[in-house]
Amino acid sequence: MARGLFITFEGTEGSGKTTQVELLGQKLESRQPLMVREPGGTELGERLRDVVLNSGMELDGEAEMYLFMAARRQLLQELITPALALGRIVIADRYHDSTFAYQGGGRGVPVGWPATFPRPDMTFLLALPVHKGRERQLNAGKSADRVERESIEFHNRVAAEYERLAAAEPERITRLDASESREAVHHKVMSRVKPAVDALS
Repeated sequence: MARGLFITFEGTEGSGKTTQVELLGQKLESRQPLMVREPGGTELGERLRDVVLNSGMELDGEAEMYLFMAARRQLLQELITPALALGRIVIADRYHDSTFAYQGGGRGVPVGWPATFPRPDMTFLLALPVHKGRERQLNAGKSADRVERESIEFHNRVAAEYERLAAAEPERITRLDASESREAVHHKVMSRVKPAVDALS
């Protein structure tokens, strides 16, 4: 059976994940990659996104984690797993490392990696000081969601957990300096992605 390529992007708020996902998708357009975001991409995922990020509800940290994971499982079942089975490239704006970082590092919830959640072939961590990410969002005029409005201490814990994850899995996670230009970051992404794409049948 064919096996595609599963690429994920991670990072704190304002680090440029969505921009890099879009640039990579454009570069690989001829291969028709599947591009997804978390939470979202399915009817369940979009509804849970609204609950978790925009409803204004107070959520227990562990309950929040399971809502994100439910959205992720549905996205895997409906879109990601079938695409990979067909040999397609999947590019995700966030995946399970976000749960380790935000609910694990940020909220102190015990987090594991479910057996039914495939590990990405490669993950790019866009590393940026938390205060710089906030400045970018303010300059862009972006209104903050429930998670983005958390304290600077929370976001520093998230950033620290991302660094721990990158150090623990250097063969999968490529740490990139997100303070560089978008073009410079994209060039480094492509230097890692191109050999893997070329190796696909």
